[in-house]
Amino acid sequence: MKIQNVVMAGSLESNDVLVTLRPTDNDKLFINLESIVQKQFANRIKKIIDDMLNEFNVESGDIHVQDRGALDCTLRARLETALSRAEEGR
Repeated sequence: MKIQNVVMAGSLESNDVLVTLRPTDNDKLFINLESIVQKQFANRIKKIIDDMLNEFNVESGDIHVQDRGALDCTLRARLETALSRAEEGR
């Protein structure tokens, strides 16, 4: 899947995460992670992001994740929503 439109899911509220997907001019995948718990959980968050991107066969795009202490299930839900929106072209 190649991200065609800018899509967002989530919020910047406490214990939530805002996921923004943007198309890129080239066929590269960029992942930018900002998290208030990055020191403790960066590897875990990155693994979840990578797993979801692989599940949706994302080949290119700019993925920006702004985490405010979200649980794993919340991160997965926000990523799935954003990726579904990108896939549907919404």
